[in-house]
Amino acid sequence: MTIFQVKVKPNSKQQSMETEADGSLKICLKSPPVDGKANQELIQLLAKKFNVKKSEVTIKSGLYSRNKLIEIYQPET
Repeated sequence: MTIFQVKVKPNSKQQSMETEADGSLKICLKSPPVDGKANQELIQLLAKKFNVKKSEVTIKSGLYSRNKLIEIYQPET
């Protein structure tokens, strides 16, 4: 299980992901922060990046905030 900090910028022109100096991720999303669309795009993007199922990515805190705490369950191999 991995837990990390994410800073989200919705309504961006391009989708991008970069690592900040403090170790958190800065993610730009195309979706607007309406009806959970940006959160759905975030979960989909992180699942693809970490090669896990979308159900294994959880927003632990910050559901309605730009600063989020993300938990990714990665099964032991």
